[in-house]
Amino acid sequence: MNNSYQVFESQHFLQDNLHMMVNRFTEDFLVPYHAHDFIEFSYVAEGTGFHHIGQDTFPIHKGMLFVIPIGAAHVFRPASTERTSKPPVVYNCLFDLHLLKQLSVFLDLPLQEHLASLISNASSYYSVFDRDGSIERIMLHLFQEMSESHIGSKAMLYALLNQLIVTVYRLKFEGNETQLPTSESFHHVMDYIEQNFNRALTLSELSRVSGWSSRQLQRLFAKYTDQTFGAFLQSLRIRKSCELLRGSSHKIAVIAELVGYTSIDSFNIAFKKNVGLTPTEYRKSSL
Repeated sequence: MNNSYQVFESQHFLQDNLHMMVNRFTEDFLVPYHAHDFIEFSYVAEGTGFHHIGQDTFPIHKGMLFVIPIGAAHVFRPASTERTSKPPVVYNCLFDLHLLKQLSVFLDLPLQEHLASLISNASSYYSVFDRDGSIERIMLHLFQEMSESHIGSKAMLYALLNQLIVTVYRLKFEGNETQLPTSESFHHVMDYIEQNFNRALTLSELSRVSGWSSRQLQRLFAKYTDQTFGAFLQSLRIRKSCELLRGSSHKIAVIAELVGYTSIDSFNIAFKKNVGLTPTEYRKSSL
């Protein structure tokens, strides 16, 4: 992603009387890479694509919420230009420093300090995963209140924003290490690995996109796969390589690269260890 970016100013996006905005946007290739002078909570409600932020690029899917500090450059993009692809639909909740000062009166000191760090560039962006749908419900309610003006809408918007801030903070910083998530929740992590197995995936990256700590993820892999993360990733890569050896005419060195190995030697060793044959022997036996 190009290092140059535009700066979106709050005066062009936030309602003056509210100092906030909530919208629903279908992402495209027209919005420029940008930063802004307000805090943004972005929730992926539909579709798939990528989030380019700072020097990182993340595949995105429903249930991911990104907390984007003031000054962090980013943009969401669809997975492809094809009409058959389903672009991401994102709910954005934007609010400025003026509103933050008002809300801080009702927030505990740790929350105040955390939000202050999102203003001062002392904190980087992060994401959490909406495992039980609570974030989605808050976002939909925020969008409804913003779209339809009712008596008390301003008070309701501020209450919902406080609820969103507290909910996201708890997910990020107060996760229960002793209670393992359900297999259905862990399925999203497995989907992410399935889509990105050919990259240099790490537990740190999975922690960032899932909202679980590396320690929790290690326990989840042990419980639901009977393997460590490293062993699971290796077995997935070998399984994908077997499919390519059977169903394509690619050279073995090309297949090794396609499934995430940077060294043909390490691929050959891992393949023989898992399958009991060399890649060449396996291909011949599959003919």
